[in-house]
Amino acid sequence: MAPPSNPVNSILNRLRSSSLDQCFDLCKGKFSVKGCPLLHDVPSNVSFRPFSLVCNETESDAPFPLVQRVKALSHKGGFLGFNTDEPSDSVVNSLGRFTDRNFLSIFRFKTWWSTQWVGTSGSDLQMETQWVVLDVPEIKSYVIIIPIIEGGFRSALSPGNDGHVMIFAESGSSHVKSCCFSSIAYVHVSENPFNLMKEAFSAIRVHLNTFKLLEEKSLPSIVDKFGWCTWDAFYLTVEPAGVWQGVKEFADAGVSPRFVIIDDGWQSINNDGDDPNEDAKNLVLGGEQMTARLHRFEECDKFRKYKGGSFLGSNALSFNPQKPKMLITKAIEVEHAVKAHDKARQSGATDVSEFETKIKKLKQELDDMFEGEGSGLPNRNRESLDCKGDDFGLKALTRDLRTEFKGLDDIWMWHALCGAWGGVRPGATHLDCKVVPCNVSPGLEGTMPDLAVDKIVEGGIGLVHPSQADDFFDSMHSHLSESGVTGVKVDVIHTLEYVSEEYGGRVNLAKAYYNGLSSSLSKNFKGTGIISSMQQCNDFFFLGTKQISMGRVGDDFWFQDPNGDPNGVFWLQGVHMIHCAYNSLWMGQIIQPDWDMFQSDHVCAKYHAGTRAICGGPVYLSDSLGCHNFDLIKKLVHPDGTIPKCQRFALPTRDCLFVNPLFDNKSLLKLWNFNKYGGVIGAFNCQGAGWDGKVRRIIGYPECYKPVTGSVHITDIEWDQCMEAAAMGEAEEFVVYLDQAESLLLLTPKSNPIQVTIQSSSFEIFSFVPVKNLGPIVKFAPIGVTDMFNSGGTIQELDYNETGAAAARLKIKGGGNFLAYSNVAPKTCYLNGTEVAPEWSADGKLKLDLPWTEEANGISDVVFVF
Repeated sequence: MAPPSNPVNSILNRLRSSSLDQCFDLCKGKFSVKGCPLLHDVPSNVSFRPFSLVCNETESDAPFPLVQRVKALSHKGGFLGFNTDEPSDSVVNSLGRFTDRNFLSIFRFKTWWSTQWVGTSGSDLQMETQWVVLDVPEIKSYVIIIPIIEGGFRSALSPGNDGHVMIFAESGSSHVKSCCFSSIAYVHVSENPFNLMKEAFSAIRVHLNTFKLLEEKSLPSIVDKFGWCTWDAFYLTVEPAGVWQGVKEFADAGVSPRFVIIDDGWQSINNDGDDPNEDAKNLVLGGEQMTARLHRFEECDKFRKYKGGSFLGSNALSFNPQKPKMLITKAIEVEHAVKAHDKARQSGATDVSEFETKIKKLKQELDDMFEGEGSGLPNRNRESLDCKGDDFGLKALTRDLRTEFKGLDDIWMWHALCGAWGGVRPGATHLDCKVVPCNVSPGLEGTMPDLAVDKIVEGGIGLVHPSQADDFFDSMHSHLSESGVTGVKVDVIHTLEYVSEEYGGRVNLAKAYYNGLSSSLSKNFKGTGIISSMQQCNDFFFLGTKQISMGRVGDDFWFQDPNGDPNGVFWLQGVHMIHCAYNSLWMGQIIQPDWDMFQSDHVCAKYHAGTRAICGGPVYLSDSLGCHNFDLIKKLVHPDGTIPKCQRFALPTRDCLFVNPLFDNKSLLKLWNFNKYGGVIGAFNCQGAGWDGKVRRIIGYPECYKPVTGSVHITDIEWDQCMEAAAMGEAEEFVVYLDQAESLLLLTPKSNPIQVTIQSSSFEIFSFVPVKNLGPIVKFAPIGVTDMFNSGGTIQELDYNETGAAAARLKIKGGGNFLAYSNVAPKTCYLNGTEVAPEWSADGKLKLDLPWTEEANGISDVVFVF
């Protein structure tokens, strides 16, 4: 039977007639799920409406199968609302209280970044909580409460007294007020916590119709590749010669990046008091640029003056790879001198001339270093070059990079959502723009002090009028696209909420900007060329992700503690992993999680590499020039710049959901994921630091920084979450390979858990591979190339011959040591059609040395005949 002409509306119209019993009930101040009380003392002004009643009031462009799926589960969810006496632009109301019930939540600890929090009472929640999952063991289920968008308002949860859960709804404009909310939060119940996330965000997607799920979108081309980002190598001193040198170092070592991100420092920016047509000079450290504004959409002079061919051929210009570090070191000296001056003034000193003299001297030394080192162009040409046409500027640079480095597919550029950190300079472009003062939401009062926020509030935002958002983004992106740039990293996204007063509130302003961004992405970067960053708030996910399909799930990689704790170099790394792991639970429903870059020569680089190996996203570094650990990199990256990526994004195991792997002194962070022919668990010791709500920052807990013992089991992998993996989860026997221990175990689902002790800032990766019975005797299971952290990701194809002579046929990508389990030695082995002799031992280890053959893209054909 053919579907109706409008299947989505047909489905929605049938939602009211669902005969399934509703799971939730609100009666006499008690909110219950399947008869189990969840929230007590619910105020009389709070309402609950089943999903079917609310969703009928809107139309959805969601795909028909998605709407069908949501309809079938509509009895499991509904909406909370409330009314107040007086209209307001910001309203706080209790939803009821709970105590003595485990919860997992995500809250914003900065304007831009969110992280995990657990507790047992509504009073344990943090400000700006984006969602909370309640454990309901009485009915073997989980319930999620998600504050969402309604009309011109967005919402978040916060702690109340005596276990109360407060909801804070705000518009961001005194001109947008309301007193009536019928669907300001969504609630959903499921027996599986991972289904809970998928079902809940699917329902919200159908209801709001303002974003799309990850399953509806295409991924960026960089998702399964290796890359390099310039930020930590240069900060704001990035220049063409440095970019060239950086790519060359990787290529010379045999790990060519497939993408490069040229981060902050390439734009044409200046400050309000500067010559409106001149770039700000000699910027080095992050923070110096945060009050500057974009005065031109094209690249700044140091990129604009690049002459094509400067680094090609025998007469290529030279570059001092120590230059960036020397500039950064001197700039840090200046920064410390300024802080000493400010501290003296705050202490009451009346004569600070000595400090001022030192600052002046250091700044002059820094200026002299910039002048002396040059700009990557012959001295005689720097001022005289016309710098116009295809042989100059960014277009010439991207062309030369691709000419020299054949595998470099993508070159992306950084920019802030509003242009630069301080937006666009009024009068400098053809767009209607003005400096708008920043108003920070009361909900952010409990967040961490942040230099970026202070600087942005100090200078305001040069905001292009939202009616010109399409023109604004296209003006930036069309030039980049024409210059050979294939994507953008868009940062500083949540500044919009600071400047919405005159523009219809934060929801309306966000819609205008995100629609403009989406249109430009479709026009200039194939719709997918973007990483979203500094965006971890529900406004962005519910309003800005119709087109965007990848984004950061953690805060920045910090190689040391910016607050000065010398041990932060260690414990901050575990904090980063917690951010990424738990944010992936909700963000992964909407975007591909990106775990951010790290530095391969960092003291905890191997620790980071373990997470990136199984995270399921791109792997990219921010190594400084000449500072690489290529042995480590080659355990993550193939010589052609591809990576042995897992099949989906990594998530915390079920037994990690309601614990604190940062400072409870006992819990490991365990991540599960799938390879094509097996599952994987990563166990990480992240203990040693975490959020302190009293001081409003992340601090060290040194008493927790010690070895932790835990267990790993086959059932930690959620096999049913992937259709292709479900059958593997039914296997009667598994081989388990421990990457760090280099050991092989044979287990069944009934076996006891594997006990493991993980040292501080360390890890173990467990690859679970189903054992295949080939006839009555032979048992076989391929592990993969064990030179790689994610050995299972190297197996491209696997086929068994079970009739006649038993055989296993594999296609394996990667050079090095291939390992399989076999209870008997094979009679014959063929490698790329040639008979070879593998190594087999009585413990079942079957080994074969594989070549990397460039012509075959590193793929070897292997056949074992038994």
